[in-house]
Amino acid sequence: MSDRQQSGNGKPDHLLALRGFSKSFGPVQALSDVDFEVDAGEVVALVGDNGAGKSTLIKAIDGVQPPDSGEVYFEGRRVKITDPNTAAKLGIATVFQDLALCDNLDVVANLYLGQELVGDGEVPLPVLNETEMEQHSRELLDELSVTTLGSVRTEVGSLSGGQRQSVAIARSLLGEPKVVLLDEPTAALGVAQTAQVLALVKRLRERGLGVVMISHNLEDVFKVADRIVVLRLGRRVATFKGEKMTEEEVVAAITGASAELKVKEDQ
Repeated sequence: MSDRQQSGNGKPDHLLALRGFSKSFGPVQALSDVDFEVDAGEVVALVGDNGAGKSTLIKAIDGVQPPDSGEVYFEGRRVKITDPNTAAKLGIATVFQDLALCDNLDVVANLYLGQELVGDGEVPLPVLNETEMEQHSRELLDELSVTTLGSVRTEVGSLSGGQRQSVAIARSLLGEPKVVLLDEPTAALGVAQTAQVLALVKRLRERGLGVVMISHNLEDVFKVADRIVVLRLGRRVATFKGEKMTEEEVVAAITGASAELKVKEDQ
């Protein structure tokens, strides 16, 4: 089989494409022969009930829990993702629901946590380049129109839920990824904070990134998603796109209320 997955015109089909992903945990089949794809400049929402396989699929893409079987194509070339470092090197960044922020550190320190910039001075021990990190932090947040944080030296523990989510998403962009995976980015947020995060998701799309967003909130999904992919019991059961999407049909696919619902593909 060729390492390059192509359409009829010879061009790679998708920025990221999964084919035949399956994953089991003992007797539990979490994913069954799932195909999935996202293009540059597209927001794809991944929806389904608890236990549908959404988080398992995200963790498989990120390399946290590689699939038992299946193929991955990135920018049209077949690749193998065995761990998060491999995913990051390809250009895949993930923001999990717990955000993994340090409350006692400021915004700059959280953005650069584990990837700090070191100065060039001739000293016995490396010295952090605080000036450059602070400048880059301000520039990145300005580019994303994250204007509610105040000082980048504010401790993250004092920020609101929406501001914390913005910091976590901004941190994921330091490595200049091409695909960003967001796990429930608006969970437990108020109306104003949710609006801030959804606006940020739209800006990621405007930057040409492929965005995959897990969400239980269909109202949020319909505000930002270009496509909705529905998982049910570990299988992809429906796909909706653009004006063809209605909340009633999506709910029917999620719950299985319409057993003969046809997959609506427009790829």
